[in-house]
Amino acid sequence: MTRVGLRIPSALSFAEWERAGRRLAELVDSSAWSLGDWLVFGKEHYSDRYQHAVRAVGLSYQTLRNYAWVAGRFDLTRRRPALTFQHHAEVASLPPDVQEYLLSQAETNSWTTRQLRSAIRGGNDAGNEVVADSRITVPQDRVETWRQAADVVGQDFEKWLVTSLDQAAERTLRSGQGLRVVS
Repeated sequence: MTRVGLRIPSALSFAEWERAGRRLAELVDSSAWSLGDWLVFGKEHYSDRYQHAVRAVGLSYQTLRNYAWVAGRFDLTRRRPALTFQHHAEVASLPPDVQEYLLSQAETNSWTTRQLRSAIRGGNDAGNEVVADSRITVPQDRVETWRQAADVVGQDFEKWLVTSLDQAAERTLRSGQGLRVVS
């Protein structure tokens, strides 16, 4: 292997070729983590010479910045070897408990990064729904009123609540503000 390519022996068996491909993919993924860790360390320990070293690496500033940002959001104990660097990058901007939930779902269900991204956006092609991380405090009597309303229409409370919120959001967005709801 050189900087610009890989020489593959012609006598390589399919199993060896396949194993080499998996190993190369692991190297690419671990390189992103390793460069990110290297950058985080350099910024903390060599802030006066950091920019020079970053330029010397020869990769785009934005790429390196992304590696460092993701690595900084996940210490080694939270990184999941069964998932790619890109899986972690997809959830890096979310709160840690949501990151853990989604990464666990991705690992358990063997999600691609596309499926994980869909789950983050609330799409259906991930195979599971995302747990919202919002909490609100309301008086108990209001909750009881909402539960009674769900019972009246024969719906599960949570489903009724989400449906009611969706309907309220749609009405609000359509109410004379010239906005259109896309479904």
